[in-house]
Formats: sequence, C-alpha cells, structure tokens
Amino acid sequence: MDIKLETRCIHGNPSDSLQDENRAISFPIYQTASFSHIKPGHNESGFDYTRESNPTRSRLEEVVSSLEGAAGTVAFASGMAAISACFELFAGGDHIICSEDLYGGVIRLNRVIHLKNGVDTEYVDTTDLQAVRAAIRPNTKAVYIETPSNPMMNITDLRGCAELAHEYGLLLIVDNTFLSPYFQNPLLLGADIVVHSGSKFLAGHNDTISGFLCAKDIELVNKFRLIAKTTGGMLAPFDSWLVMRGIKTLAVRMERQQENAKKVAEWLLKQKQITNVLYPGLKEHKGYEIGVRQTSGFGSMISFYTDSKETALQMLQKVKIVIFAESLGGTESLLTYPALQTHPDVPQEMREHLGITETLLRLSVGLENVEDIIADLEQALDWSRDERV
Repeated sequence: MDIKLETRCIHGNPSDSLQDENRAISFPIYQTASFSHIKPGHNESGFDYTRESNPTRSRLEEVVSSLEGAAGTVAFASGMAAISACFELFAGGDHIICSEDLYGGVIRLNRVIHLKNGVDTEYVDTTDLQAVRAAIRPNTKAVYIETPSNPMMNITDLRGCAELAHEYGLLLIVDNTFLSPYFQNPLLLGADIVVHSGSKFLAGHNDTISGFLCAKDIELVNKFRLIAKTTGGMLAPFDSWLVMRGIKTLAVRMERQQENAKKVAEWLLKQKQITNVLYPGLKEHKGYEIGVRQTSGFGSMISFYTDSKETALQMLQKVKIVIFAESLGGTESLLTYPALQTHPDVPQEMREHLGITETLLRLSVGLENVEDIIADLEQALDWSRDERV
C-alpha cells in the first residue's frame, strides 16, 4: 500500500514494528529509565534501558525513517548531539569537505572538538562542484553540506554532489533542517546520511530540542546506535513524544509557512530599506533552477539585507508580532541576527567572506496571518526610517 507523506506524518507506515498494545491513538510516553526482565538474558519487550532504547523514541525514529526513506534513524537530544555523533565516524587524519556556509554551531564544533581530535575540516563553496572536486584529497572521507544553507540560502546540487562524492568513495552528509522531509529528500537524491535539527520544522512549536541522523544503509544506522548508546546523547521519552506530536502537522505547517514566506519575500523586495532578499523561491535566486529540480517546495526561511546596521537593529527591537529570537521553524515568526546569534563563533574574516554582515537578518516565517506579519515588519521599518530623519 502506497502511503503518501501527509498520511505517514500522522500514522507512520502500516509495516512499522511498534504499535501500542492498547491501541492508543496518541502513542504513549514510556517515562521510565529501565524495563524489567522475565529471566536472565531475556526481555520479552526488547527494551532494557532508556539510554539504549525506549518505545516512544523508537516509534518516533520509525516515523522519521518513513518520511526520509531511510533504512533507519537515531534520535538525539539535540541537532548538535546528532552532528557530533555523525563525526564520530571519522578519525584523526581524516579530511572532511564542508559547505563554507554552515550553521555557526557546526563551525564551532569543528574548531573546538574536531581540530583537537585531528579531523581536518575544509570549507568549500559546495554550489561549485568543480571546487568540491578540487578539494578532494586521498584522505578525504566525506562531504558535509547544508542546502539551503544557513543563513545565506545557497543551494547545492544534491544529485551532482552525490555522484561526485561516490566517484571517490566518499560519504555525502546533508543537513535537511531548513526544508524538512516534506519538501526535500536527500537520501532519494543520492545522499548517504541526513541530519536534522528536530527542534525546528519537525517538532514545529519552539518547545523542545532534538536531533536526528537518518541513513540509507543499515550498517551506518547500527554504527550511529552504538555511538549514541556509548556517548549517551539520546532523546528523552517526553521530548520524543513532543516531536512525534509536532510531526503530525508537518505537512500543513510547511505548506502554510511557505505560502506566507513567498508573500513576505515579495513584499521585502519592494522596500527601499531592504537592499537584497535571499529566498530560494524567488526566480531571481541563483539556485532557483536547481531547487525546482530537487525539491517540492522552497520552505519558509528568508535572509535579507537592510540598508544599514541601524535599520537592522531597530527592526529587531521594534517588531511586535514577529519575535526577535534565535531558532526557526516553529509556529511563531522569528527574526534573528546571525552575526551575533547564530554565527558569533565564526571568525570575522570568514563571516565577511560569506556575507554575514551587521546588516543581515534571517526571518523564519511562521503561521500568523501573513497580513499581520507584513504589517509588523512594515511598522518596524517605518519606525526606523522616522528615527533617522
């Protein structure tokens, strides 16, 4: 039976192994650290200790695997915990090619943890496949990309990158947070591993932290489970339930938020104090054609430049419905200042090269009435303009 994605968000797959024995419509929260044994060496339920496995988390992992088309998924306590576990596949002396435009926390992880462990990460414009090819060394093990990237909204050709990576026997790791499996499925386009900050669109309500590693190969999944069991960064039962509840509305949220984002992006283009709008759904975006080929939608993340630092700071302070806060992907619209919030640990020279300046703002468009979102942004811009007169 071919179950569509919208249905899988709510029910998972009919073949999923975990169904509640009491037929609860909302899968139960197994809020327990341990599970009892019938006799030594035998546990009828298959669960022993929640750090290793838990029915609520396992059910969530099955749902996410169904959405991404993965052989399996491992859920972590945060997106950074998931990424850290992913990099445990590599050892000292290994070389990893990364998109030069990445979430600042990943760049911090590379500088603080991976560098001392001897893993060499190199930043490349992965939208340029020739640049990726030129960066490959004999000790290169993987290519790690975000697409769309954070915060510059760069689009990498997933099929082309997968073909190139596999030509050299490399793993392709894709952070799919910005589009979620509703709009993009990297594994079906050739990626080996998909990373999610589940705190964002998957959970969708700005109320919990989580992360996921999805893999197309069961051997990789088993490696991630062993790493998670050993290092202990697993997602708790209650948080697993919150994310599972959020996923039930993923499809309708993504559609509505994208609809809102397109209108907001088109409005921003017309404002004199906005000098550039970075939204993959605009035909003017340099990655638009690639996006059309590899995604079913463009999402609801927008970055834009104001005409001055003053305008940017005043917008952040003046918005009333849109919230000045870090994070993204929830029901509320959030306005973020990348230079100080998401990328402060990125060296200034690198920020300037990427275009992460004091005039750049990132907007996660939420579910509010789009007219209210636009009106709020407009009053913030009008206020900033009046203050400069």
